[in-house]
This record gives sequence, structure tokens and C-alpha cells, in this order.
Amino acid sequence: MMSSLNLTAVDAALAGAAKTPATAAELAKRGQIKETAQSFEASFLTQMMAPMFEGIGDGEFNGGHGEQMVRGFLLEAMGKQMARSGGVGLAASVEREMLKMQGLTEHPVMETPAQ
Repeated sequence: MMSSLNLTAVDAALAGAAKTPATAAELAKRGQIKETAQSFEASFLTQMMAPMFEGIGDGEFNGGHGEQMVRGFLLEAMGKQMARSGGVGLAASVEREMLKMQGLTEHPVMETPAQ
């Protein structure tokens, strides 16, 4: 088990690291992480919606073979749009965990302009 002294040292190191301004490379990495998390949520939503469309059978108002061919594209577009519109919150959780894995804080410290 870690002693309270070690935890205090870790907390102090993290506090010091959090005060350094974000570099362009870090901001680019954060953008990639956000995009990846949103893409993951879109894929998840696409897979979750797929069973809703499996029960659509042949009928008077069915799109026929053409609809079956493009159904995957439709589901993918719907999943992407849902994720862009906020989704179900999965992207935020994935992004937070990915940032932790990269040793980054949740909110970058921006450099304040000199006055």
C-alpha cells in the first residue's frame, strides 16, 4: 500500500504538470482522441440500431432489395449523426479514459496571453 507521503508527492507532481500550458502536439493528440471516441460511439450506436431493422419484412411499404442493400449505409449515417449530436454519452467516457491512458488531464491548461 502507498503511504500518504507518496500520495502527496504524486498529487504535487500532477498539480505541477497540470499547470504547464498545452503544446500544439498535445492539442493535436487531444483532437485525435476526441475524434476516435466519437467514432467509437458512432460504431456502437450503429450496432445497437441494427436489430431494429432486422424485423422489417416484405410488405407493401417495404423498399425491397434496394433498401436491404443500403440499410447498412443508412444505419452508419444515423449512428454518426447521433454521435455528433451528443449520442448517449459514451464518447465522453471513452475520451476521458483515453486521456488518462495518455497521461493527460481532462481539460488542457491554455496559455494566457501577456497583457
